[in-house]
Amino acid sequence: MSSRRSKRYREAAKQLESGKSYEIGQALEALAKMPKARFDESVELSMHLGVDPKQGDQMVRGSLRLPHGSGKKVRIAVFARGSAAEAAKAAGADFVGFEDLIKRVSEGFTDFDVAVATPDAMQEVRKLGRVLGPRGLMPNPRTGTVTDDVAGAVAECQAGRVEFKMDKSANVHVVIGRRSFSVVALQENAVQAMDAVQKAKPATAKGRYLESLTLSATVSPSIPLDPSAWQRKEKKG
Repeated sequence: MSSRRSKRYREAAKQLESGKSYEIGQALEALAKMPKARFDESVELSMHLGVDPKQGDQMVRGSLRLPHGSGKKVRIAVFARGSAAEAAKAAGADFVGFEDLIKRVSEGFTDFDVAVATPDAMQEVRKLGRVLGPRGLMPNPRTGTVTDDVAGAVAECQAGRVEFKMDKSANVHVVIGRRSFSVVALQENAVQAMDAVQKAKPATAKGRYLESLTLSATVSPSIPLDPSAWQRKEKKG
């Protein structure tokens, strides 16, 4: 860590009370007071879940549409042919193809953020599991990325739709916007993200679901949030 970044980090840490778990609004207010980097940092929610990642029926994944978008240009690849491929191109997908795109990805190309495929293309796209799977890029019906309406899926992604997937350590990370967003916009995005992860709770999960929850920007300290307060809110809702 450079001395300049280290100084900025120490200054940011002064905004936090030791041992305190914040409500989401308080955390965003604290983040807003922290020194900013020279670029527009991403703001992210990180959650550790009380599920067993080794159990297939306890996988947590899904998608949501952020009401204020993520602030990120989303690069979209669409595996389709014929009229579906033409529709994807017209909708503004960055990479569209079938045999040619599959070959390109099989050779290591993954310069995109979301992959969409038509149902009939999935028989071949599934063969790319070793490339797409570890990067969380495999199209999936549960996230709306396996569909005949590829134009609609592209539009959703461009409008602020994001995906989330639990990693091998039972962690989920969701980007909810940029430091340039208002506190109100970030809070509304955060609530939508937490709602989506809560709704993705596996039926077989027992005990506490949200074990820990933090908010951070790209180069800021992590701000601990109160997961029990959120879970109480969910029960009341």
